[in-house]
Amino acid sequence: MIPKILLVDDREDNLLSIETILETDGYRFVKASSGREVLKILLAEYDFALILMDVKMPNLDGFETASLIYEREKLRHIPIIFITANHYGEENVFKGYRAGAVDYIYKPINPALLRAKVAVFVDLYKKNHRLVAQEQKLVAINKSLQMEIKERMASEEQVTELNRQLLKNIDRLESANNELDTFAFMASHDLQAPLRKIRIFSDRLLSESSSQLDDDGKMYLKRIQLICVGMQELIDDILKFSKISGENDLFEQVDMNQVLEELVSEMDTTVTEKKAKILIDPLPSLFVNRSLMRPLFSNLIGNALKYSRKEVAPIIQIRSENNTDAKDENRKETPSRFCRIFIEDNGLGFEQKYAEQIFEMFRRLRSNADGTGIGLALCKRIVEKHNGFISARSKVNEGSTFIVSLPLLPA
Repeated sequence: MIPKILLVDDREDNLLSIETILETDGYRFVKASSGREVLKILLAEYDFALILMDVKMPNLDGFETASLIYEREKLRHIPIIFITANHYGEENVFKGYRAGAVDYIYKPINPALLRAKVAVFVDLYKKNHRLVAQEQKLVAINKSLQMEIKERMASEEQVTELNRQLLKNIDRLESANNELDTFAFMASHDLQAPLRKIRIFSDRLLSESSSQLDDDGKMYLKRIQLICVGMQELIDDILKFSKISGENDLFEQVDMNQVLEELVSEMDTTVTEKKAKILIDPLPSLFVNRSLMRPLFSNLIGNALKYSRKEVAPIIQIRSENNTDAKDENRKETPSRFCRIFIEDNGLGFEQKYAEQIFEMFRRLRSNADGTGIGLALCKRIVEKHNGFISARSKVNEGSTFIVSLPLLPA
């Protein structure tokens, strides 16, 4: 989806100037020359990431237009930045904020400042859309769990109470698309609490009322407990996924050898059980966020161990090479330099046609695979936060190679 921006100014040259500054960032523009035209446009379209509006216009000025826009419920989510040539006194500035403005930009426009401010609100708009999709997935999972409990344990008073709490959580989730922080808070508190209660009450039923349950009743309770464990893992993974964009940009020069050695040491039990070999060639130091490198390589190495072939000892080779971004070589600017880190295994592999789909949320190529289907989507988000790329090459029963490309120098 290409973010749409509504540009409002009664002078065509001002509209052209703003569009020229922002056009390289890949936005779609809708232009209006008056407040009345703005209101007419918003009758048909309301999916705008941002409105950039001049204050001084004939008939309806920017303040009056903003007030009329925010009278409609469907339009209240659209942030408005006023663009003005006048440095108003405090009272007029407050008037703009009361009308709904989120910020002011003064003429003559500073292109870098304009692009930076627009990028912030467009990023917020994109996160909101991703949040809606994540929320819908989580709502569907909660409904499935709620139906399981309702069908199997409708006669049990305790489970009926837990069912009510799950319905309450679903209602809360339906309003969780306002901000990513709100979603993370609800997921970490409101969802985990009832899940803990389900497990506690299920354990209590098994320990204290086991003699009153037949074999089917005990089996149903155990299924509820397994579903709760899976639900908890899903919530934890979604939290990790949603926190990536909010992670503080604590980038520093990090010794990647040390990061991988620590991870492999922590996986020692699994490596021993699988009789695996993990071979790590010397890696460079990179300017990265250390805390994000751990989940990145933990997921990639963990998958290589998980999807190994039966009766074939896993061999995982990790190596790196530096290269110049070929897309930049024909430009006059200094070419981009990347470190490509290869994680190669001899496991089950997959068909190459799925190489892009595996990085999608909740995508699993094997229906019986463990996990939540978020791990590789998490890896992709981490790499993209570093202005890098991730890709995969694979053949069925021959293994896979994941390629993580990270910039050698800080942006």
